[in-house]
Amino acid sequence: MTTIRVRLTLIYSGLFLLTSVVLLVTVNLLLRQALKTRVARLPRGAMARQPQVPHLPELVNDVINYQWEMTTFTVGILTLVSLAVGWLIAGRILRPIHRITATAQRLSLSTLHERIALTGPKGELKELADTFDAMLDRLERSVEGQRRFIANASHELRTPLAVQRAAIEIGLPEDGGEIRDTLLRHNRRAENLIDALLVLAQAEHGLDNRSPVALDQAVWLVLAETGSDGVTVTGRAEPFVVDGDPVLLNRLVINLLDNAVRYNHPGGTVEVTLSRGVLTVRNTGPHVPQERFGDLFEPFRRLHTTPGQGAGLGLSIVAAIAKAHGADVRANPNPGGGLELVVVFAGSEDASPAGGTAE
Repeated sequence: MTTIRVRLTLIYSGLFLLTSVVLLVTVNLLLRQALKTRVARLPRGAMARQPQVPHLPELVNDVINYQWEMTTFTVGILTLVSLAVGWLIAGRILRPIHRITATAQRLSLSTLHERIALTGPKGELKELADTFDAMLDRLERSVEGQRRFIANASHELRTPLAVQRAAIEIGLPEDGGEIRDTLLRHNRRAENLIDALLVLAQAEHGLDNRSPVALDQAVWLVLAETGSDGVTVTGRAEPFVVDGDPVLLNRLVINLLDNAVRYNHPGGTVEVTLSRGVLTVRNTGPHVPQERFGDLFEPFRRLHTTPGQGAGLGLSIVAAIAKAHGADVRANPNPGGGLELVVVFAGSEDASPAGGTAE
């Protein structure tokens, strides 16, 4: 693919070559005509008295041929020089464009404070840079407003639910029957939904701060804390370090394992593997139609409508967290039913040799 710099260089050199050729042809033709005209005006017997002087028409042709050779050589050299000069000039002209591009590629939600701040006289490129900076100002204000909204919503939504749960637990006796259990179950479900929405919003807004996270330790911790519910869970994790957010990465592993256990059948199995930066969770369970795979990572999309199976945010949170960490998520069907969910992390450091297996 030809770059703009190459095209500008070729345009500069092409225009120079075109004008040089036109000038060369014009000057040589005019010179030939002028010499022939002057020779025609000389007295016919003037050269007969000087036999040692070459015949004038031959002398004129020699001069013109020499003129063609020298000017052609000079134009060739100058064309090469024009290519080098055009390349340098095009690079200088496009330098602001490269600066704008580098800033755009470097930007993320944690670097929205950066600006191009292009200096120099007013022109099309400075106007473009100023417009880009103004857009970043608006985007930064919008992101800050959303972050404040998430923080306020977290406080305003969690507090009433916590008060409600305390009132139910204190106000209703334990032998209150199904009413107390139903209220507590719905209260707990609302709290989980709010937590999931806040985690999803945080993941979709990107990462403000990154730090080295031992992903294998997060896998072992989640495996130790996850209830099996009649499902056999096995795990194998090689030491692996990811540059990211420890809370979000822990939530990614929790959601993957919770999804594998929740959507399973009694006596089923779940296999968790972390090897060379690839986290794989396989489970047995119901068959997933191929046409429904596109809904797996969409919010509030549930493939099964069994009561108590969650709000359909688990895998969408996984996808958002993986994207924030530059990872790729994909799902594959298992031959006997169930899913294989794979998260591939990129740009991370491999720690030391492999760990063991736990069950």
